[in-house]
Amino acid sequence: SHLVLMAGEEINEDYPVEIHEYLSTFENSIGAVDEMLKTMMSVSRNELLQKLDPLEQAKVDLVSAYTLNSMFWVYLATQGVNPKEHPVKQELERIRVYMNRVKEITDKKKAGKLDKGAAARFVKNALWEPKPKNALKVANKGKSKN
Repeated sequence: SHLVLMAGEEINEDYPVEIHEYLSTFENSIGAVDEMLKTMMSVSRNELLQKLDPLEQAKVDLVSAYTLNSMFWVYLATQGVNPKEHPVKQELERIRVYMNRVKEITDKKKAGKLDKGAAARFVKNALWEPKPKNALKVANKGKSKN
């Protein structure tokens, strides 16, 4: 026996109608993740990493590991296992620590570039100050008398 929704979709009576929207959203999200994974897997890892600097390579590896462990977390939840009491929780925390380290390094690199630019502007402004037009006229008059 099935319930028929206004959109014409049929749903099984085994679960409450109220959660249909959540399940529908979840199914769409899984589909989107599947598409992204297919895109990512279409390029070999070596080919992808060759185009990136070491910091970018670390980001790709960390995001991949985090994504896979997050999907495993969801899988455990669907199997009735509490992921918070599973070693996957520690693994996600470990990856998060490394992600924060990479973010700190990236922020320091950006700050270094900004600081260099700011320092250059300070030096330039300190070394060169335009003289008022009146001061130039006074200086020229003094020179012509000698």
